Amino acid sequence: MATNTENESTVSREVEKPPIEPIRLPSVEEIRGQDIWNNCAVRSVVSGVMGGGLGLMMGLLLGALDTPLMQDEMTGRQQFIYQAKQMGRRSWSSARAFAVMGFVFSAAECVVEKARAKHDTTNTVVAGCVTGGALSAKEHLLI
Repeated sequence: MATNTENESTVSREVEKPPIEPIRLPSVEEIRGQDIWNNCAVRSVVSGVMGGGLGLMMGLLLGALDTPLMQDEMTGRQQFIYQAKQMGRRSWSSARAFAVMGFVFSAAECVVEKARAKHDTTNTVVAGCVTGGALSAKEHLLI
């Protein structure tokens, strides 16, 4: 009887172990998706669009926080119209800025990664420097 209990406990311990799964090769669709995402143009455009969306949301939030200077003299309708215009201006401006930053950063990082044939933090640092330089150069050219 004691051996029967020992056998059951041994069997239950073996059942508790999760089975080892074999390594699965990626499917054709997964390989195509990776090839598309590894294209620098696709990655840059997607980053620019996502940056624009983030900038739009940030602009709406920050535009709502602006208060008019003549708030005491404005009616409720005038304040509402002023706030709506400020939110629109601020969101459009932020959307453009974030879209450009996302596009330039992603393009620079992808090009550096392809040139170095490595995926490490150096690519990110170089892309950040290129993005900062590009945005700074744009501001200096406008002056």
